Amino acid sequence: MYVSQKIIEKVVNMEVRVRYAPSPTGMQHIGGVRTALFNYLFARSMGGKFILRLEDTDRTRYGEEFVKNLYDTMEWLGIEWDEGGSKGGPYGPYVQSERFDLYKKHALALVEKGQAYYCFCNEERLNDLRTRQAQEKGALGYDRHCRSLSGSDIEKNLHEGRPYVIRLKIPLEGVTRFSDALLGDIEWKNEDISPDPVLLKTDGFPTYHLANIIDDHYMKISHVMRAQEWIPSTPLHVILYQAFGWEPPRFCHLPMVNGKDGQKLSKRHGATSVNEFRARGYVPEALVNYVAMLGCSYEEGRDIFPIKDLEGLFKLEHLNKAGAVFDYKKLEWFNGQYIRLMSDEKLLDSVLPYITGTGDALLPINVTEENPAPHTGPEYSGISMNEDGTLSSGSLSDAQIREKLLSLMPLIKERLQYLTDAGDKIAFIFKPMPALVQSDIIPKKLDAQKTREVLISSKDFIRSLPGLDHEAQENSAKSCAEKLGVKLGDFMMPIRMAVTGSKVSPPLMGSILALGIEESLARVDAVLQLF
Repeated sequence: MYVSQKIIEKVVNMEVRVRYAPSPTGMQHIGGVRTALFNYLFARSMGGKFILRLEDTDRTRYGEEFVKNLYDTMEWLGIEWDEGGSKGGPYGPYVQSERFDLYKKHALALVEKGQAYYCFCNEERLNDLRTRQAQEKGALGYDRHCRSLSGSDIEKNLHEGRPYVIRLKIPLEGVTRFSDALLGDIEWKNEDISPDPVLLKTDGFPTYHLANIIDDHYMKISHVMRAQEWIPSTPLHVILYQAFGWEPPRFCHLPMVNGKDGQKLSKRHGATSVNEFRARGYVPEALVNYVAMLGCSYEEGRDIFPIKDLEGLFKLEHLNKAGAVFDYKKLEWFNGQYIRLMSDEKLLDSVLPYITGTGDALLPINVTEENPAPHTGPEYSGISMNEDGTLSSGSLSDAQIREKLLSLMPLIKERLQYLTDAGDKIAFIFKPMPALVQSDIIPKKLDAQKTREVLISSKDFIRSLPGLDHEAQENSAKSCAEKLGVKLGDFMMPIRMAVTGSKVSPPLMGSILALGIEESLARVDAVLQLF
């Protein structure tokens, strides 16, 4: 894997400072999270700082809910930043809209140095230019009309109060070069760079490019790690650094995250926003583990990496150039693995919002035929949560419900792929039994008379379960089946249907004990009425 030796040497001899600087114009998604995570892991692996910055210059799409979502997402994932947000820091403010005076000052400084210029072209002229260029099918972009205005013309326009923007002077010939830690040396013809882009808009707002470069410089950002889609902007950024006389940071453009069809990951592939993953019952540790492996390798022959391990193992030379494929099935496997690593108490805390239809279960999701809505809330579980946080289900007290739920956690843990699966798995205790008919109860290899014998015999079997360990319970079931002359599965199936109302349930003996011996016997008696 290519990693510039010069960059490696500089990394060793400098303080690493990296940033994640999203625009709060939408919810956090997998691509952004992967960028944030790689920056965070690189900072931690090098003993450096990870900065969280808001690039909020796009005020038309800005939303406070997106700002909140950024911080919520980082906290949920366990990605702890060192500067920015409520933590502040020595190079704040860390919000671009609070730094406008700095941007204007530096834009005007570039004009003074002859590296930028005032442009007085109004919207009508620019629209006519675009129309003419489209009709002529020639090169698109600004025609540099104001680049050669005389000093007297500029003074006259400013005196008259004509609106203006400030544009950067892109060199008219030659090339711009930069070195990328992953992709090596990159060269860009200046004639292929967007001609003289706007740095400062008529309303005094900076464009992304100006604010980004100034912030990175004053926040002493050492490395810029971002997606490869930003490569075309990098020559422009390098020219800006040169115009200011500043040394640019080290660049590392990360491989794209694609769907299985090779196209950039989007909603048509499935969930992409972190909120949707949360609503669908993914655990943060699984998402972090899987996303960290999208375009990067760690230890051979190992899949499970808690975030603390990733912090010590991340290396630039382990990054891949090729785009990474987001595999939902693989993520599902990781999710199941991390669920099984949970203690029973943590699992109960994690599934409770989905069982009761509160918290993360209320986050909006994109429902499609391939990705239907998960089964969450009292409708599926039979348990609701009151305003004071207590649980309700029939005549059971909050303490009784929680005790039963905790006893169910080891039973359902191995069967959960998502936290949202829990409601269906525990419903047999808390919801009314479904209406059953005789044919639901009878195994394929038994008749009604033999099934009735099994159910009658099961009552003694059920009474024997308390106090037995798992092995003794299994032996008791086998003994009962042998006495009746039936296979173990044909003995268990009618009992399972009678007790849980389903052919698929958590382990039967544990389910009987969680439900309670008396209630289990009552359900068997109710089913016997069908025979």
